[in-house]
Amino acid sequence: MRNTLGRHRRRLLALLGSAALALAGAIALPGTAQAANILTDPGFESGSLSPWTCTGNLGSVVSSPVHGGSKALAGAASSSDDAQCSQTVSVQPNTTYSLQGWVRGSYVYLGVNGGASTWTTSPSAYSQLSVSFTTGASQTSATIYVHGWYAQGTYYADDISLDGPGGGGGGSDTQAPTAPTGLASTGKTSSSVSLKWNASTDNVGVTAYDVYSGSNNVLSVSGTTATVSGLSPSTSYTFTVKARDAAGNTSGASDSVSVTTDAGGSGGTGFKQAAPYLYEGWGDPPSPSTVMSATGIKWFTMAFVLDSGGCTPAWDGSRPLTGGADQSAINAVRSAGGDIVPSFGGWQGSKLGANCSSASALAGALQKVIDAYSLKAIDMDIENSDEFENEAVQARILTALKTVKANNPGLKTIVTFGTSTTGPTYYGNRLIEQAQSLGANIDVFTIMPFDFGGGSDMYGNTVNAAEGLKAKLKSTFGWDDATAYSHIGISGMNGLSDQQETTTPAIWTQIKDWANSHHIARLAFWSVNRDRPCPGGGVVSNCSGISQNNWQFTSITAGFTG
Repeated sequence: MRNTLGRHRRRLLALLGSAALALAGAIALPGTAQAANILTDPGFESGSLSPWTCTGNLGSVVSSPVHGGSKALAGAASSSDDAQCSQTVSVQPNTTYSLQGWVRGSYVYLGVNGGASTWTTSPSAYSQLSVSFTTGASQTSATIYVHGWYAQGTYYADDISLDGPGGGGGGSDTQAPTAPTGLASTGKTSSSVSLKWNASTDNVGVTAYDVYSGSNNVLSVSGTTATVSGLSPSTSYTFTVKARDAAGNTSGASDSVSVTTDAGGSGGTGFKQAAPYLYEGWGDPPSPSTVMSATGIKWFTMAFVLDSGGCTPAWDGSRPLTGGADQSAINAVRSAGGDIVPSFGGWQGSKLGANCSSASALAGALQKVIDAYSLKAIDMDIENSDEFENEAVQARILTALKTVKANNPGLKTIVTFGTSTTGPTYYGNRLIEQAQSLGANIDVFTIMPFDFGGGSDMYGNTVNAAEGLKAKLKSTFGWDDATAYSHIGISGMNGLSDQQETTTPAIWTQIKDWANSHHIARLAFWSVNRDRPCPGGGVVSNCSGISQNNWQFTSITAGFTG
């Protein structure tokens, strides 16, 4: 840590030194800033990052901990990215500005690009940072930033202010950016539409893109993709995009694109999947075609794709991606008229989400599996402290899913995670909030309602957990009940769970009936390998520990239609 601290101090001294040189070279005495905050959304109360831009898509807006109001910025710094979040504003030349902000976390910096900065060590509560800088004789824009430090974990920032006069006076930038081109839709649900376009150019620089639905500005983003949420089912919308620079100059509108959202209610996202887990590396794996013939099941969730080293996907981290037992099972499923969704991650092993160095590297690993099997859907089973309880890894996974979804039109993305008996835990809520903030456009949020020490009422606890998830999805995305249900999945555990909770075939039938009546998206269980009787056998890999018929849970699951 001593070397790291030395780098901190050297960087700070260098930045302060450059600011001093700028002052010494000024032709005239600088003006004094008027006390007016010229930053947009300085307290992140909009619930959106825009117009802030964060490197690596590692920034998100959170509801706790905050300094003031109800929102704050969280930057999930990783070993390779300090999660810098910045905003460019129009300023006046030869003027002194005062920059302040409240931060919390290990080694958090606040500053202006090319000028002064300041930092704090490791406050456990919010601490105020302050620094001033003077613009150059012809400077008309400034980029304010806040960031953490490599491998120091998540930092928080709130109530950032840049006090001084805004730009727009004589001699300021008056040239508008070019209009965006290539506007297209990359996906849709019953309540959202995802868009992408080509970047505009500007004499100084584009700082934001404004997305319009008809004549209404519905969203502002810093990049060239956006997901517009809160839309109505089965409704046609026409979108355009305009580019904006730091001085407020706005381009003409892009060409328009019209998109009709999916049906609501029972239509939802249009994606329904009954897909129990099948594991080729454990528990006397059965013949998929035998199970399909006996039960009518069409989909299986294949477990688990892990890291075999160097961010390289392999089944269980050791079996070959193609040409082995897993591909043979997949071929058998498809020959029988079914299909599979691979599950990445799980509770243990070397996971791609935790071990790939960046979101782009992880997306590349996922793409190898998508290409190997021409997949229609993928599932990220996010568990344990290395992925689920690591906010930076959560962001990496969601960003990678956003990338592969954009690169593979029609691909459905699923995230699976643990729950309490009343809904998502802190980290589950965090995952959902990050998905919204990053515009990840996840199709299904699947909870695992078992191993939560929930007592004997597995039906009641499962329903309560799913209702808690629905409420969180509604509040985060602005969805109605039907839309929220259509993004929910349930993945149970047949028979005895690890904590001796018991789900009988009768209880699983109740859960399936509830899932159908509420038109959720996905029903799964762990696992087909265990879908055989062994009353009194305990929690083992190849049977359920209770009295049942062979493949009885799979037969019940096959009755899920959404």
